[in-house]
Amino acid sequence: MYKFVAIDLDGTMLNSYGIVTENTKNVIKKVLNEGIEVIIASGRPIDSIKTIAKEIESKKYFIAGNGALIYDIQNDKIIYEKFMSKEKVLEIIKICEENSISYNLYTETTIIAKALKYNVLYYHKENLKKEENKRTNITIVDDIHKYVENLENPRFLKITVCDENKFVFQSIIKKLRKVSNIEVLDVLHMSRKMIKQGTEDIPIEYYYTEISLKDVDKWNAIEFLMEKMNLKKEEVVAIGDNMNDKIMIENAGLGVAMGGSTPNIINIADYVTTSNNDEGVANVLEKIIKEEL
Repeated sequence: MYKFVAIDLDGTMLNSYGIVTENTKNVIKKVLNEGIEVIIASGRPIDSIKTIAKEIESKKYFIAGNGALIYDIQNDKIIYEKFMSKEKVLEIIKICEENSISYNLYTETTIIAKALKYNVLYYHKENLKKEENKRTNITIVDDIHKYVENLENPRFLKITVCDENKFVFQSIIKKLRKVSNIEVLDVLHMSRKMIKQGTEDIPIEYYYTEISLKDVDKWNAIEFLMEKMNLKKEEVVAIGDNMNDKIMIENAGLGVAMGGSTPNIINIADYVTTSNNDEGVANVLEKIIKEEL
């Protein structure tokens, strides 16, 4: 029997508008009532995940920054952390600036960016639908390098690099891979999200990669929780859609890919559910409750 479910957010639990549907919330509640723990495992920072954890009534832990930290919800504290150093972040910033490519930094509490573009624009639009104390904190600055240099004891989870042009994006990836002691995520397809502009649906599409400290991933964070909760890998379910979910999907007792996931994820999954816009998380959780998987 499964006792622990780790679920990614963007492209997985959340639909293209950044919403957890009421049906999905209800099914997650049924899973929790069965004594199965539901944990969010996301690339987002703490405050952005807290709101969603509360929505789905997940009350113990969540994983942020693609595994860079684990947050204890009940005790309001970080219990596991693998942050990037300021020196390493400045080294990556320099490469991005020299190549005029869009990037943003994720700390435990905020996203630092130059402008509301790509993923940051998506979070900004998401914020407009939320109460002020439930928003993802975004810090817009003109000179990120100078801003970071002046920060005292910064705690960086990851860096996201984005561009609409595939050639430009692939070129920067090659340069970033030469930097030591970091992981540059292989993302093979465009991110496609939707925002509302009045009554019109506007797509946000871009290539992106995520950079974190070497050996930071969601599965390492899950293993920490498994030991803490006395769980075996056979009792763990991992649900995701993209390359930052690959290792946890490969290693979990049941690895689930969302419909429409990147092919590499579908190929390694034990089960493929429907897409995030077709409530794939709710559908697979229903099967788990009925012990059909």
